[in-house]
Amino acid sequence: MILAVDVGNTRIKAAVFEGDILVNNFVFVRKELQKNIQNILKKYKKIADLIVSSVGDVEKQLFLEFENDLKVHFISHEDPFPFVNCYSTPKTLGIDRMVLAAGATIQFPNQNRLVIDAGTCVTFDFIDENNNYLGGAITPGLRLRYESLHDYTAKLPLLTLDNPKGLIGKSTSESIHSGVVNGLVYEIDGFIDEYSARYSNFIIILTGGDTDFLAKRLKNTIFANSNFLLESLSQTFQYKNQK
Repeated sequence: MILAVDVGNTRIKAAVFEGDILVNNFVFVRKELQKNIQNILKKYKKIADLIVSSVGDVEKQLFLEFENDLKVHFISHEDPFPFVNCYSTPKTLGIDRMVLAAGATIQFPNQNRLVIDAGTCVTFDFIDENNNYLGGAITPGLRLRYESLHDYTAKLPLLTLDNPKGLIGKSTSESIHSGVVNGLVYEIDGFIDEYSARYSNFIIILTGGDTDFLAKRLKNTIFANSNFLLESLSQTFQYKNQK
């Protein structure tokens, strides 16, 4: 069994895999990392490998403390990936984006893929049908948009995610919800429309913490899977082992 752990900017996500099957998944905050991993290992005693991808600042030593119980692996830029990295600054490409690109390449062969990860930031990553990673885009996610409106203005309140009551906000709060939510939805649909106009044989994969909230609002047909990063992390590790 494999325990895959993704350290994001806000939360830590983990999943237990038996082969390609996701057995269980977990979400927790950083201060609970060690306690939660200990609890997972106690419940699933057959876990032999801990695979970590991280864009956060959690120290590796926190994971290495489990080396007496299992093998610990950190996905890095030096690992083999199933695509050609055509990014002009390949060492700056986030490991999470590389893992997502790997999963898209493995799961959806011989087609153009756009992976949209809707978390703290929303990232767009494009891998063509010849398995060339070409790049993408990064934009603020829903939470960052709410926070920035509050942090960089004098009087706008800090709101939490909610459904807009309509296109036209009839109060300051309604206007913020409309601007933040509808603005990001229109932005994502605009990106998808532009990619779709340029490329055929095309699939769009939506993942990340805001997947369920955004998926039903997008006009385009997408493959929505909030666990796609964790699944991709397991597949990237298996690909690495095969090489």
